[in-house]
Amino acid sequence: QVRLVESGGGLVQPGGSLRLSCAASGTSFNIKPMGWYRQAPGKQRELVATFTPRDSTNYADSVKGRFTISRDNAKNTVDLQMYRLKPEDAAVYYCNARFQYWPYNDYWGQGTQVTVSA
Repeated sequence: QVRLVESGGGLVQPGGSLRLSCAASGTSFNIKPMGWYRQAPGKQRELVATFTPRDSTNYADSVKGRFTISRDNAKNTVDLQMYRLKPEDAAVYYCNARFQYWPYNDYWGQGTQVTVSA
């Protein structure tokens, strides 16, 4: 059983910063945290920032230059540093992990709320 625990969400003013963290625990052998997605009310879940299978990074156009993803393979954690937050960044942010071999199952955290408001 893999468990992904997210932390670091909260309320921040526009222009502020937050850092999200995700730790994988349990039977996580060969399951690697891959990145972050988000879902705003009434919208579909969308990619925010992820690592590709070749360990390069992939960002949504809307967050490029403002968000930075990092991963600690030894600790099985993945973080998302968010700068210059905008009201449109408000959403529930979900950590994603993936089994590294076929069938490449995806695993999700419970989500952490990010609210950007004055």
